[in-house]
Parts: sequence; structure tokens; C-alpha cells
Amino acid sequence: MSKKDNGGLTVIFAYLNEKNRPYSAQDVFNNLQKQHGLGKTAVVKAMEQLALEGKIKEKTYGKQKIYFADQAQFAEVSEADLKAIDSRSLHLCAEVRDISQGCRQLDTELKELNSSLTTEEIISEIQELKEVCSGYSEHLEKIKSATNHVTPEQKEMVYKERHLYVKEWKKRKRLAADMMSSILEGYPKTKKQFLEEVGVETDEDCKVTMPST
Repeated sequence: MSKKDNGGLTVIFAYLNEKNRPYSAQDVFNNLQKQHGLGKTAVVKAMEQLALEGKIKEKTYGKQKIYFADQAQFAEVSEADLKAIDSRSLHLCAEVRDISQGCRQLDTELKELNSSLTTEEIISEIQELKEVCSGYSEHLEKIKSATNHVTPEQKEMVYKERHLYVKEWKKRKRLAADMMSSILEGYPKTKKQFLEEVGVETDEDCKVTMPST
């Protein structure tokens, strides 16, 4: 047997004794191959040899073989010792749960801190906001100090005049359209030719849209 095979025997024997629980050859291969580089065939042969030499125990369940440490090598454990182990196990599980919860909380706080602005970034942002506010303040002062403000009365008057002019515009456009319709009834040419001959420009020619009143 090669030195590597002997090393595999030693590793597997120590592993089974340390864990002291039943494993199949596949289980041992999955657990040890990455750390020790053991091949599956080598693991199967090593476990069969250890069982043959009586160093570990072997049980067959159907087509599967299960291997475990020889319990004769371990001291007997009393009922009181088992209860103490169970109690200790429960205590450790509680500690693990508390520590895991603390780790999750710390991880959440760390993510919040990482997503927050640093002191330098906050100072820079405050300065930028102050500059923006200063610009708005200057613009507001210029508006307040201007002498060409439109009073509400002036604004109302402009709206009334606009309404009057638009109304008159519509009225005259309608009269012009009626007159043109009457003329075109006896005119031998098209409407477009008539408008060109008399030199009339329509709103569409001037690209003007009549506003709503």
C-alpha cells in the first residue's frame, strides 16, 4: 500500500472516531475530498480495509454499507452524563442563536452606515444647497426690486381686452367667409385662385391660430 493510501486510512479513521456517527463511503468522500484530496475509490477501499482490520464497524442495510467508530474504545457514558451533554448542547445552541441574531443586527447597521453620507459628503452637500438657496434669494430680490410689476387690475384689463379682440376677430372672419362664399357662387375659378387674385391672406397663410376666448 502506498504512503498516500496509508495517509487516507489515517485520515478516515481519525475522522470517524472524531465524529462518532455512522457514515456511508459516499458521505466520507463528500466531507473529506476537498480538504484532503481523497478519491472515491480510495475512500471505499480504505473504509473496507479498516472494517476488515476491526478498527471500525460495518453494517449493511440493503445495498448500502454504513461505517462507524468501534464503540468499545469509548468509555461508557452514564445517564447523568448524557443529560449534562444535552443541557450543554441546548445552552450552546442558544448562544449560537443569540450570536447569530447579533451578527445580523450588526450587518444591518453596517449596511445602513455604508449607504449613509460621510461627514465630508454632508458638509459638501450643505454647501451646495446653500449656494442654490443663495441664487434663489438673489433672483427673488431682483423680482421684488423690479419697477415693472403688473398689478391685478392691469392684468384683468389685459384679459378683458384680449377677450374683446378675439371676439371681434372671430366676427370679422365669419363675415369675410360669408362674403367670399357669396362671391364664389358665381366665380368661375377655385377659391385658392380667387384669394391669390384679390391678394387676401388667410390665418393659415400667416400660420396664425385663433385662440380660445
